[in-house]
Amino acid sequence: MTYIAVEGVEGAGKSTIVARLGDAFEDQGREVVTVREPGGSELGEGIRQLLLHGSDMTPWAEALLFAAQRSQLAAEVIRPALARGAVVIGDRSVYSSLAYQGHARGLGVDRVRAVNEAGLGGTWPDRVVLLRIDPAAGLGRQSVPDRIGSEGQAFQAAVADGFDLLAAAEPDRFVTVEVGDLDPDAVVAAVFVGIS
Repeated sequence: MTYIAVEGVEGAGKSTIVARLGDAFEDQGREVVTVREPGGSELGEGIRQLLLHGSDMTPWAEALLFAAQRSQLAAEVIRPALARGAVVIGDRSVYSSLAYQGHARGLGVDRVRAVNEAGLGGTWPDRVVLLRIDPAAGLGRQSVPDRIGSEGQAFQAAVADGFDLLAAAEPDRFVTVEVGDLDPDAVVAAVFVGIS
């Protein structure tokens, strides 16, 4: 297992868990490369500004921008890291687009999947860690909501439903952890049980 994506609604604690997972793998003597979406490359960071802090855009413009930055990230960072044997841990991945744009925005999971498949060249996470948290609680944990995070509880509930449907459809790929009141170390321990 080499490419692990950490997913969930806004405020689920993804960034914290990515960092803790990275530390745990480094303690095992593995090289770890962490990436974030959107972003992770010069092109991707520019697109990140548009997506998270830009003006309103159509759902398809949003989906295609996510796909564009993801294609660059896969080619420039993820595939080279995997080729040299590193563990790649992603703060979000293609599965975010499937849940957010495909399901919650109503573009269709299969249509969004097809757009991303064209740009990813087979670079998909081996395992997906889904951090489940009540969407209202997650929103309450955000310090400064970005453009997508500010869309409110109903949208985040739809995103959560999308993630649950994806996890049910691919049970061998997903490890689901109920975050609740667990501290980060307990979440990481639960993740390692799930991926081992």
